[in-house]
Amino acid sequence: MTEELRVETEGETVGEAKWAALRELEKLNPAIDKASVRFQVISEGERGILGVGFAPARVIATVESNGAPEPASVDDSEPAALVREVVTRITSALGISCRIDIAEQGDSLVVTCSGRDLGLLIGRHGQTIDAIQYLCNAILAREGAGVSVVVDAAGYRARREATLGSLATSAAEQAIRTGERVELEPMTAVERKIVHVSLQEYAGVETESEGTEPNRFVVVVPGS
Repeated sequence: MTEELRVETEGETVGEAKWAALRELEKLNPAIDKASVRFQVISEGERGILGVGFAPARVIATVESNGAPEPASVDDSEPAALVREVVTRITSALGISCRIDIAEQGDSLVVTCSGRDLGLLIGRHGQTIDAIQYLCNAILAREGAGVSVVVDAAGYRARREATLGSLATSAAEQAIRTGERVELEPMTAVERKIVHVSLQEYAGVETESEGTEPNRFVVVVPGS
């Protein structure tokens, strides 16, 4: 049976983004014909002035695949096996076909979902994938596993963190320039933490969270 595999990746250059796409496609099916991969350049990237305002290059790669590869054998630890089961059940319930890789890094697990059309898994502003991550962490905490979980899909975490970092910096500059507080859009707890950490060492501003879930937001305030 023939199906089309599709991934979206990024890199500092278009060439690096294409290499990343080939690696992701090989994870989905090691037998793909690399010469048949088609690339669509979404963004050629931008280095900015003096390294400020960097935006990665982004490409979409597609290729025809004849059948699914044999699933790779896994040797998960007990916490990783539990997380794999949770994520597998959720993706199956959502009707999403994807590969689930788990990297064990000390006291943390990084779950990476690879496949086509993962927008449903990510959700608006990452609400769905954040909920899955929260659930996995809650289950492991209940089991006393002593590890934390990060759930990612199609490089969403890196892209969103870069976007939030730029947003936080712009808000800080505005707060300092105008001397007035700047309210950001409502965000999940995971995203608010990224903003707080991004501006933790930024001179001249402070951050705080206001509002109630699910409309809680970050406020950037000029320092006293």
